[in-house]
Amino acid sequence: MKLSQVVCRTAVVAAAAVALSACSSLTKVSSSGTTDQPVWPKWDRVTFNKTRGTFPDLGSLRQVKAGLTKDDLYYLLGRPHYGEMWRPREWNYLFHFHTPGQGTNGVTTCQFKVLFDRNMFSNETYWHAVDPEHATCPPQLQEPAVPAQQQQYHRYTLSADVLFAFDRSSEQDLQLRGREELNELAYKLRNFEQLNSITIIGHTDYLGSDSYNQRLSQQRAETVRRYLAAQGLPADKIRAVGMGETQPVKQCDNNGSRNQLIACLQPNRRVEIQVDGYGSR
Repeated sequence: MKLSQVVCRTAVVAAAAVALSACSSLTKVSSSGTTDQPVWPKWDRVTFNKTRGTFPDLGSLRQVKAGLTKDDLYYLLGRPHYGEMWRPREWNYLFHFHTPGQGTNGVTTCQFKVLFDRNMFSNETYWHAVDPEHATCPPQLQEPAVPAQQQQYHRYTLSADVLFAFDRSSEQDLQLRGREELNELAYKLRNFEQLNSITIIGHTDYLGSDSYNQRLSQQRAETVRRYLAAQGLPADKIRAVGMGETQPVKQCDNNGSRNQLIACLQPNRRVEIQVDGYGSR
């Protein structure tokens, strides 16, 4: 065998090993989403926010509980911080908290882990102190209370079939009815007294390849983000996420015609807009 063939084969095997490791969990997770020995990534191997982690919204953090989907966690916490986008059973975050008189420069740093059961719903969560080493995580913090009568979190679901021409994703492909629905939503959100963040999540059905669906969902979410920003919403508070085909809301058998299957899968082709804010002016 030629040396070039050996090198090529070795490279392919190595690449496959890396890809496989990226899809596995660090922690040994039971089918119910629990573990006796949580394993933590090295805290400084963060891939999110230029390796810095984030200061989480305390109200969102308090809403994390068992039974959430990955969409729910995206909405509350953002994407995982250690490159686990495709790691199915475990997400890890690096969070910082303002704690005057404690930690480095008055900041306490903790890692946070969420485990998922075999049906991809969240179950157990874990904390791990980073700095100070023996800190209480999460720290006991207070945040301004939102009046009880003001609902802070809102979710709007728009059909991708209404928003976009079939298999399209650009702003030129937005259909009239889709533009009207986005205009109505933008008007409503512009009148919020407090608007903290808007998360746009694109979804597809399973027709087509995984990579194609992931790209299409991200492109559609980005188009909606740009459109809402153009309607006067603060661009720095809007983020776009593509979930591809990974979060279906309807299952369909494949016994009928392709057109019947496409129609059945319609609810999965959607764009969710999750809003943290409240009130109207």
